[in-house]
Amino acid sequence: MKHIKNNLYFLFLLMGILSFSQEQLSKKEAVSLALENNYGILIAKNNIKIAENNASIFNSGYLPKVTASSGINYSNNSTENTSQNNIISKTTNAESKNYNGSIGLNYTIFDGFGRTYNYKKLKETYNLSELETKAIIENSLLQVFTMYYEVARLTEDTKNIFETLSISKQRLKRANYAFEYGQSTKLQLLNAEVDVNNDSIRYININRLLANAKRDLNLLLGRNVTTNFNVNTNVSFNLFFEYNAILEKAKLKNIEIQKLNKSIVLNEFDLKINKSDLLPTLNLNSSYGFSKSDNDATFNYAEQLSKGLSAGISLNWNIFDGGTTKTRIQNSKIIADNLQIQKEQINNSIERSIANALEVYNNALFILQAEEKNVETNFRNFSRTEEQFKLGQITTIEFRQAQINLLNAQSSLNQAKYDAKNAELIILQLSGDLLNIEF
Repeated sequence: MKHIKNNLYFLFLLMGILSFSQEQLSKKEAVSLALENNYGILIAKNNIKIAENNASIFNSGYLPKVTASSGINYSNNSTENTSQNNIISKTTNAESKNYNGSIGLNYTIFDGFGRTYNYKKLKETYNLSELETKAIIENSLLQVFTMYYEVARLTEDTKNIFETLSISKQRLKRANYAFEYGQSTKLQLLNAEVDVNNDSIRYININRLLANAKRDLNLLLGRNVTTNFNVNTNVSFNLFFEYNAILEKAKLKNIEIQKLNKSIVLNEFDLKINKSDLLPTLNLNSSYGFSKSDNDATFNYAEQLSKGLSAGISLNWNIFDGGTTKTRIQNSKIIADNLQIQKEQINNSIERSIANALEVYNNALFILQAEEKNVETNFRNFSRTEEQFKLGQITTIEFRQAQINLLNAQSSLNQAKYDAKNAELIILQLSGDLLNIEF
């Protein structure tokens, strides 16, 4: 028993030292760390850079293509020619060297406006990437807030269980003195020891859960998972949300609705791009080149040189491509219909989700108020029970039950408080205001 007490004393002393040395992590600091280091957010930001590159003028097709080529050729040939009257002429090891080079320019003057629509589509794709990144940031911050409040809940539960353990240790101390002086039985002492052990196990377990939650939060913040810290356990609530006001905000600011609206715009560009294939294309081609040959004595000319500029315009019209363009146009129109159906579905889903979230939030606030009253009642009951226990008017079982009832009530209050806060976060996410939280 003495060995157990010494171990517990060392454990509580160590936890006290660690608690004193821990940093105080505010919600604002947690958000800043997540925006800077969260792995999913970092990848999303890089995807925006890719979309920005794709939307550049260099990927638009508006700029001409310039190509250059050069070469050198060497030949050494022997030939034998026989005329119709059987006269034979021979050439042996006829040597020739040829040098050539050219630079060419190709430019599409008109492609049925396909290039124009494609460039606009790339710009909208970049905007869609920004929305997708915003959605990732929103979901990541929701995870950060949820885990932050989980750390806060476990922190408060840890304090409550520690207080319960302290009371049980005082009770054990009194039971030990009473037994030594013959004022109580061995059974009462054993019961007190059992309760201390149970509370110690409960305290160790809650500290393990708290440490795990802190590591989970550190992972979301993109920092060393072993970093220790404390959190602010105070929370405040927006005590009133109005359904119609939230719904109007959601229609304008909800990320999923904005993403679908952007997808509709992109499909409209796809339809225009497909229709552009029905029109002709006009291309400009030009080049400047030279060619020089050095020949031996077997050739008529010792040196040959040619250079010059060429240019031309070509018109191409795919009059019939087997129906592939028509098929693409028809499919784009069907996709447009599907997107409108999805938009209606999302709008209805958002309305449902907002109504559900509001009911959950209002119920959570009601439960929170009920749990606050429950804690007050149990605290008064425990205080009176403790007084009666010290006077010997009630049994250890009755005292222990009052102690457990108070601990359970405190735990339920903590759970209700952070359940209500998490429900509020869901409403803010649905309305598109999650990223606008002020700390």
